[in-house]
This record gives sequence, C-alpha cells and structure tokens, in this order.
Amino acid sequence: MAQYRVGRLQQEIQREVDDILLKRVRDPRVQGVTITGVKATGDLQQATIFYSILSDEEADKENVQKGLDKATGLIRGELGHRLSIYVTPEIHFELDKSIQYGSKIDELINKLKREQ
Repeated sequence: MAQYRVGRLQQEIQREVDDILLKRVRDPRVQGVTITGVKATGDLQQATIFYSILSDEEADKENVQKGLDKATGLIRGELGHRLSIYVTPEIHFELDKSIQYGSKIDELINKLKREQ
C-alpha cells in the first residue's frame, strides 16, 4: 500500500512541478527545463526531482541549477497547496544524466555504423 502511495505521489509531484515551472516561476534560467522523474523517500519526507535541458554547455547547466535552487521555496510552497498530503516533502533538483548518456550511446553506435 505504501509503495503505491509513493509512486502516485511521485507522479503527482512531477506533474505539478512541471506546471509550476511553466506558470509560476518567472526566472528565465529555468525556461525549457523538462521534469523527467521524481524519486521520493519511503517516508515521503524528501523528494529528488530530476530534470533535463537541451544544452550540453556546463555554464547552462550551472545557471539552470541555480535558477531551480532559487525557486525551490516557491515550488515547495506551491506543492504544499496543490497536494493533499500532511507534510510537503523537502525537494531537491538534480540533472538527469540518463538522457545525455543515451545520446552518447546513440552517437557511438552511429559512429560504428559509419565506420563499417
């Protein structure tokens, strides 16, 4: 039962944070951020929100992270109003590296195909 609740909460957080970033956060640094997943602890006290951006530039990654860190309070407060849970989890944003990893693998496969 608890596992189902964590999974459902993770989906709700992902959907709501996506919406909050789109409609409430005015920081230009977080424009174009895509929420790719949420991992909440079993006790629902903490949630890591994974995101991706289109740029591979290190400076862009840092700017986006700073923008998200600055907006964390607003986002958490907004989540508190939108979710029907007793305690809003502490949230932390983390760049989702799996998308970049997948792109790198695709690149390597294509390179191998060209060489054959």
